[in-house]
Amino acid sequence: MSGHTDDEGGERLAAEGEVAVARLAIDSGDLAHAADHLCDAVLADPQLPELYEALAELCAAAGGPAAARELFPLGGQVYLGTAVCRAHVEAAAGDWDAAVALLASAIQYEPARPWAHAAWLAREDLPGLVDPDAVAQAVARATGALPDPLPAEPADAVRPFHDFVQSVVARHGDHVLLLAMASGLTRRLGDTDLAVELAERAHRLAPGYLPAVMLGNALRSAGRPERALAVWEAELARVAPDRDDSSSYLAVDVAELYGTLGRPAEGLPWLDRVLAAEPDHPKAGPARYGLRHALDGDPAHLLGLADHHRANPEHEYAQELLERLSHREPWLGLVSGATEATVNVLHQVLANPDAGRDTEIECTASTLEPPSSVLAVRLALPRATVDYQAVGEPDPRLPLTGSTTRIWTWDGTDARPAVPPPAPQSAELVRSTAEIFWPTVPAAYDHAVRLAGLPLDDLLGVLVHPPVPREDELGRALLAHQPELWVRAVQVFACLGIAHHRADQPWEDSERRRVLRDLLLGPEDWVVEAAGFALVAIGWTQPQTRADVADLLRQRLHHGARARRTRVVTILRSLSALVLAAPWTSGEDRELARHLMAREDAADAGAESEPEAAERPEGKRTAETSAASAPEPASEPEPAPRPGRLRRFFGRG
Repeated sequence: MSGHTDDEGGERLAAEGEVAVARLAIDSGDLAHAADHLCDAVLADPQLPELYEALAELCAAAGGPAAARELFPLGGQVYLGTAVCRAHVEAAAGDWDAAVALLASAIQYEPARPWAHAAWLAREDLPGLVDPDAVAQAVARATGALPDPLPAEPADAVRPFHDFVQSVVARHGDHVLLLAMASGLTRRLGDTDLAVELAERAHRLAPGYLPAVMLGNALRSAGRPERALAVWEAELARVAPDRDDSSSYLAVDVAELYGTLGRPAEGLPWLDRVLAAEPDHPKAGPARYGLRHALDGDPAHLLGLADHHRANPEHEYAQELLERLSHREPWLGLVSGATEATVNVLHQVLANPDAGRDTEIECTASTLEPPSSVLAVRLALPRATVDYQAVGEPDPRLPLTGSTTRIWTWDGTDARPAVPPPAPQSAELVRSTAEIFWPTVPAAYDHAVRLAGLPLDDLLGVLVHPPVPREDELGRALLAHQPELWVRAVQVFACLGIAHHRADQPWEDSERRRVLRDLLLGPEDWVVEAAGFALVAIGWTQPQTRADVADLLRQRLHHGARARRTRVVTILRSLSALVLAAPWTSGEDRELARHLMAREDAADAGAESEPEAAERPEGKRTAETSAASAPEPASEPEPAPRPGRLRRFFGRG
């Protein structure tokens, strides 16, 4: 019987049930069976009074706490409930060091549970009954995996253990290891001043590697990074990191602290010294990519992290850094935003609290826009109509090259899907897979492997027949405020699914390459961007494809740049961001992408200088709405987000 349920009342009931069964087993003499149920009970509710009464009854039935130890064996892989019960049995037997050590192990494994809310841990005489060496080791065990700082829930759970440790420190104020370890625990609980005081005392008593590390950490958390650097650099001057493996990690910390201070160039020499002595150092190489990215923001360094992790999967720090630096960056960590005039109008309508799915609007735009923008409008407002007054040149409805993949057909300026809807089960799988955020580009590619088995026709169908958002908080917010992000996310993951289609086929002649190429070089639409991202993701994960992917991206980018001279290209900024997210593209193409993005940003800010005649588009995008049932805005609508920037509704990621 399991003791884990979702709510506190359920946990209490589950624990009571386990205790009741345990008492029946004690009465029948089956003590091992009783112990198993008490282990489940302590996981369900560590603070249930009846649990400790039953544990005392079990000890008595076994012949005392010392004899009861064998009912909670610690050999091999130990069940968490067994370790916690054994801690209480050791306390009952008077082996306080063992009891504290086991409790620390439980805190390390699951810190948010109230293991430390034990009556015996609060005994006033306990600090005088324990060995400070054992307590220091227990603190090291408990804090090793704790985040810094601790969130509120685990902090409340851990605080009684911290109070006990401070009481031991008060009796053994010259114990260097205990002081240093207590500083780390105190720092995680937010008392940085006390953490500094404890670490300084340890450092004064015994200057050396561990006290210096803990003092620097405490000073950094206390907002004194320059002082932390001084302490760490003094320690590294004592023992050079290129001759001492233990201090090489401190050198990495020094380098990254320089980065935090906005001085990454000063951190690089520290990493170079470590790497000269240990080229395969698990943190120095990734940290160097991080500092170089801090210097120039070039995504090439993020690609370097991905390549490093692929070659050294045991170097988890490379993955951690890649996730941190990709966070909320367009295409690197989230779907890029949309800029169409119809989408801006949609935001204005949805900003009105009286707007609903029955709202009727007639949106008239000056020039033809990507047909997927109409999908977004009708996703939120099914009764909306969208009309375009003109088609710019070059004609955005035409593919760049010959294509066998066609998903849109046109009747004048009205686009219609050229493929049927996907099977319901395929649409539902895409619906459950699509995300607007992802940790890294390779992570998005890997996540989409769930779609590898879907028929190609269904993956194409979902591009122009997107399912509604999921029925969760984020899905409801998207539908209510920014439905275009959901449409774009569906298209991105459908194209990533295509990237996994028939993965056994060699890339150059594969069906997945043919289809993604057709979509990338097809009519101007959001699907172009989605296919481009899928190709970029393939390049990130399969280096042998990079030259081909670069060539395909180049064709689309240069076509967009030429078209921009005579008309607006709404997807141009996003295309440019995709090229920059593929750092293996040529320097000339990346420079063009940066130039195009800067010009689009300047145009959005109203600061673009008058373009030369050869580059001047025919006109700005405009759109207006009218309809009897379209609500008047209650107030000035919030401006639509610029590409790559999400509005405040979405905190998940």
